[in-house]
Amino acid sequence: MSGISGPPACHKSLDDALDVGLADIVRHTGASTGVLYLIEEEEPAMRLVALCGLPLEFTAPWHRVSLTASLPLTDAIREDRFVWVGCQDDLAHRYPRTAAVLPYRIAFAAIPLTGVRRCWGGIVLMWPADVPREATPRERGYITSSARRLARLLDDAPHPPTLPDRPHVVPVNAPVRPVLPGLAAAEYLERLPEGALSLDLEGRITYITTTAARLLGRSADQLLGTRPWQALSWLDDPVYEDRYRTAVISRAPLSFTAVRPPDHRLKFRFYPDVSGISVRITSHAEQTPPGPREATVHRAPVARTGRMYQLTHLSAALTETVSVRDLVDLVAREILPAFGAQGLTLWAAEAGRLKVIGFHGYPADAIARIDGLPLHTDLTPAGQVLASGTPAFFASAAEMAARHPEAPQISGKQAWAILPLTIRGRAVGCCVLSYDRPHTFTADERAVLTALAGLIAQALDRARMYDAQQHLAHGLQKALLPRALPAVAGLDIAARYLPASHGIEVGGDFYDLLRLDDTSAVAVIGDVEGHSIAAAALMGQVRTAIHAHVTAGATPDQVLARTNRLLAELDSDLLVSCLYAHLDLAAREIALASAGHVPPLLRLARHHARVLDDIEPGPLLGIDALAHYPVTMVSLPADATLALYTDGLVEVAGTDTTQVTASLVGHLAGTDDTDLEGLIDGLVHHTWPTGRHTDDIAVLLLRAS
Repeated sequence: MSGISGPPACHKSLDDALDVGLADIVRHTGASTGVLYLIEEEEPAMRLVALCGLPLEFTAPWHRVSLTASLPLTDAIREDRFVWVGCQDDLAHRYPRTAAVLPYRIAFAAIPLTGVRRCWGGIVLMWPADVPREATPRERGYITSSARRLARLLDDAPHPPTLPDRPHVVPVNAPVRPVLPGLAAAEYLERLPEGALSLDLEGRITYITTTAARLLGRSADQLLGTRPWQALSWLDDPVYEDRYRTAVISRAPLSFTAVRPPDHRLKFRFYPDVSGISVRITSHAEQTPPGPREATVHRAPVARTGRMYQLTHLSAALTETVSVRDLVDLVAREILPAFGAQGLTLWAAEAGRLKVIGFHGYPADAIARIDGLPLHTDLTPAGQVLASGTPAFFASAAEMAARHPEAPQISGKQAWAILPLTIRGRAVGCCVLSYDRPHTFTADERAVLTALAGLIAQALDRARMYDAQQHLAHGLQKALLPRALPAVAGLDIAARYLPASHGIEVGGDFYDLLRLDDTSAVAVIGDVEGHSIAAAALMGQVRTAIHAHVTAGATPDQVLARTNRLLAELDSDLLVSCLYAHLDLAAREIALASAGHVPPLLRLARHHARVLDDIEPGPLLGIDALAHYPVTMVSLPADATLALYTDGLVEVAGTDTTQVTASLVGHLAGTDDTDLEGLIDGLVHHTWPTGRHTDDIAVLLLRAS
């Protein structure tokens, strides 16, 4: 395979060069499909800008994707690596949300476009099912080098690339094949006893024989340029359109049987390639009695398969939301663009009033005017929709003003879809999608939005329950931690407790600072195993025991040994790690004792920090009632900073903790941040740049002055 050269002189823009580059990669790798995403500068999202080998409507759920989503390309961009997904089973295991929308036998490759200045976006390639499960080193090397060349084009461009509202559909030149002269080929096909037709990648009939038209029951003129499932009522079923979709994406031959009313069975065989699909149609000799499908010639309209796949994609995304904030972000990021809307409000009925629990696309003062309105207000139809359980659609401000004159004036919007959110007949809220311009709601849109409302209702119910439980759990956690740390002369102090990004159970992380006299203090940090009320209760007992032993004048080793014996007597199934630090500010030294806790960090001066891994740790508290806890002495010069933390700061799945800690030491040594609160922010962000830490984190910083 050859590499990508620079854009030909005839291409006048960067957009053209990117399109050509994508087509080259698809053609030279033998991929069936290629898509190019570029990252938006203002949002943590990327936009689909070009695609090869797929109809545009197939990609509707993926036109704009959050960088925090769990997808092959987002993983490739976040981790700056080549991602290969070799089969459907692998896809379902690693990316279940993607597998739900693409249930086909295909292979994926995703590669970031990483330039000198930044990561610009990435490329996804797909191959048919017969591709080997693993990419060869040569294939990986070619795709990687091609991505680098495209990234260099972006680096060298005088202006950033444009991000179109709709992706460019880029043709891939099909290989030149010997073909019969046009008339001879047509005569050859007409003589065959079976029907033949050709579909382009958009599903339109581009060629049809007389026999095929006769078998389908229409003239060739009536069928040319149409999609079979739209032109023929007996094929107007998402099942048949899905067969076409499967052939286009998987590039694998397939067949199915359909019944032309009243009882004529037809066999369709699809043979796809990069340019379209060849279809053979044969008549089955046997006849079948009329059934439900054959009889329903005048059926009610059904949602097109594209919409159904979009609904599947959105429903899968809704299952991943946890809090109300997650839900609002998801609806704003994926559902609003999918339906062309610009505004969102989520309402709940509380004490006879409409409470706005989330919004997007509105100024805060407009929300303040409608938040807390009575349920039966005339300012908005939300209360009526909640009471009736029936959705309402207003295509223009005039329609809305006819029933609710003040609504358009408050919001400034021009069209609305007001959807009741009900579960088992119980109203949990109301979702309003709004538009900056008049918008006519088709029957298809109304049906899909109504179905989507049920999914949003379930997500909202779960999210509100989660938020309430999380509020309770974190309130308990806050009550168990010290409300304020004492002031100690000669010592600057900052502390932070951060609950896990997800999860509603209270954790066992704790910290404390006790002032002993004018020149000494004790700092403690620890972690009770697990996340539960039992863990929180044990944490409270540990803190109380440490307080009591410190007040009684115990030495560091005695404090841990006596607390350990207490836990052994309590016979708890939970283990506790703990680090005890006695700071003597007059002598400029620290006495440290550890019960299996992660070692602290010490910054002595700028560009000089280290892990205090020479502390000899004792066992976790609660294991051995007779355990001893050695004491290690460390000097604490002026301006030195001691960082105590729990393991949630450095334990990252799939990464060696030692490497994470070493990286954290480098950050601590190189930072110029004299503000300890800002320093905590920097330490947490360094390890968890997205803020999605998976465990509780406690940090206690102490700086000698």
